[in-house]
Amino acid sequence: MALAALVLLVLLAHGWVTELLAEQMAGLGLSQAMPARMEVTYVRDMALAAAPVAAPAAPVPAPLPAAVARPARAASAPERSASRALPDRARAPPAAPVPDPPVEVAKNLPADEPLPSDTPPPAPEPLAPPPPQSTLQAVAGVASEPASAPQSQVAPFDWPESTRLSYKLSGNVRGEVHGDAQVEWIRVGSRYQVHLDLTVGLSFAPLMTRRMSSDGDITPEGLSPRRYDQDTKVGFGARQRVAVQFEPDAVVLANGQRRERWPGLQDTASQFIQLTYLFSTRPDLLRPGASIDVPLALPRNVSRWVYDVLDEEIVYTPIGPVPAFHLKPRRSVLKGGDLSAETWFAPQWRYLPVRIRIQQDADTFIDLVIARKPQLAAP
Repeated sequence: MALAALVLLVLLAHGWVTELLAEQMAGLGLSQAMPARMEVTYVRDMALAAAPVAAPAAPVPAPLPAAVARPARAASAPERSASRALPDRARAPPAAPVPDPPVEVAKNLPADEPLPSDTPPPAPEPLAPPPPQSTLQAVAGVASEPASAPQSQVAPFDWPESTRLSYKLSGNVRGEVHGDAQVEWIRVGSRYQVHLDLTVGLSFAPLMTRRMSSDGDITPEGLSPRRYDQDTKVGFGARQRVAVQFEPDAVVLANGQRRERWPGLQDTASQFIQLTYLFSTRPDLLRPGASIDVPLALPRNVSRWVYDVLDEEIVYTPIGPVPAFHLKPRRSVLKGGDLSAETWFAPQWRYLPVRIRIQQDADTFIDLVIARKPQLAAP
């Protein structure tokens, strides 16, 4: 019996070592094809933007006294006589100023269903400029440009330096889970990387880890991914890795299928920073009731995603209550293991996401809430 137990123990140890070596060899081959991770040092916390103050309403000039007011036309002799005959209190008071007509707010169009995955998104129609000093602009602290201002006067978007956001994690993955997460935005010249790292359980003995990474270029239209990688490990199970390659005119999915590359196509990780870029350059897009189209390449399909802008909400965090706009995808439950994400963007934190809810199905989700001030690297 002792000999049998020893043989069984040796076989188990041999199998474990074999699996470990196979995993390391597979990881070595994949890591050689993956872009090297950019390394930066974070040196300071991001300063909270000053609370915006709404522009005061233009004062209404008081009507001039009758003795000073200039008549619109010369009065006739009978009128002058009648005016002198009446006492001051009997004279008709000056006409009250006529208020400007109210600005009609565009009503939200009915929500349409997302297009099939093989239909490219329609060309976006030009949006009308927002009304001057709208409520959203007052909240975001962005002054409206005059309607006649030429486009050349608008300052170009200044991409933020490398930034790290730290989150506390909670949710349900075959039971209640807790952990930590980080989102890193790293840029060096015109290259960028976005990393979303999740750890479920204790950091030294995690139940699950997942990294979602995007690598690509910064262009005048925003982010242009080159590659997306997803690395998942659950307990003592084998590591699962998938990759999506972005070519100039095509996208190669994790299963090797090739799809057309649509203009503005993003991946699971880059979409968060791309939306930050859009809201920073077009704060009028964060209008409750509006919708935003994002062409998205997931590991298994390419499709057009529609995010609805809900009302502004308060996200309660360890750094205090944070006003943020809630974006919710119209498709929240997917098949095949792909993920969807609800996101809360905070104007006072440069439109960065202060809360992210990632959902795989109705019973599997994680909720990330920012745990400290964003950290910035040296410029």
